[in-house]
Amino acid sequence: MTSEYRHVPVMIDEVIAELDPRPGETVCDCTLGGAGHTLEMARRIQPDGLSLGIDQDDMALDAASARFERELPTARRRFLKGNFASLDDLLVQAEVPGVDCFLFDIGVSSPQLDIPERGFSYHEDAPLDMRMGPGDNTLTAAEVTNSYNEADLARILRVYGDERNATRIARQIVRTREKAPIETTLQLVEVIKAAIPAAGRRHGGHPARKTFQALRIEVNHELDALDQGLRAAVRWANTGGRICVISYHSLEDRIVKHVFTELSQGCVCPPDLPVCACGHVPIVDVRTRRPLVASDAEVARNPRARSALMRVAVKLDVTEVGA
Repeated sequence: MTSEYRHVPVMIDEVIAELDPRPGETVCDCTLGGAGHTLEMARRIQPDGLSLGIDQDDMALDAASARFERELPTARRRFLKGNFASLDDLLVQAEVPGVDCFLFDIGVSSPQLDIPERGFSYHEDAPLDMRMGPGDNTLTAAEVTNSYNEADLARILRVYGDERNATRIARQIVRTREKAPIETTLQLVEVIKAAIPAAGRRHGGHPARKTFQALRIEVNHELDALDQGLRAAVRWANTGGRICVISYHSLEDRIVKHVFTELSQGCVCPPDLPVCACGHVPIVDVRTRRPLVASDAEVARNPRARSALMRVAVKLDVTEVGA
């Protein structure tokens, strides 16, 4: 296992430009990771600003703390262990009245991919784990693979992985585990390869990529967590607070777009109603009607930025809007 938690912050220039962290503000990185984004925001809110960082991975929290001690030891900071699905509770714990900048950099981080023992990679043999927080008492990918029925497996692969061979793969998983449990990443890769016709394995990247993505989302309840965390961030954002989300596939981006669109709508009453009865007022102003993407130069430096999609919203003065 590598001893260093390395993570290249995606779209860092765009993050700083859109969030525009200012001296004295409170910023919250809901996906702390290696603290690349957090450190750059912290430099801009010095000397009185507060940096909050949230991660459910002890390894990330330790690495982020060590990095701040090396590079910005005087910065005011508080790092909290947890999932941003519990953002309300975590911010109560942090004892802050509100937040000026929220960042969500969704998905698995580079170290989690690169450390075989974490079970995220289909290139290295390891136990099928895939939990973002390894100590969490939740289902592992092995338990999902070996306990879900064929119909549920197929649904997960189709919905979360956009896998066109979902039914074939689910059926092959069930047949294989009847003989012996599927316990490692490369065991599962061989099952997937056996299920997909040869012609289908020649295109679209590694044949296990979509299945591994789907299992990771299921294990970590990522889509529900994103919806919950994003709505909590809007509640906690100060007036004028900026909320930035970087997602990496269409399911995540669709949730961000839906939440931002819903919370930016005004009256939704029928047009022939003379007086508004719904009381619905816009809570955020969406700054990105279409998601921002990484530059060609960044993608060349960091291929994992290729699929990044960034959306940004700003918290409105609800009292003023509703007046």
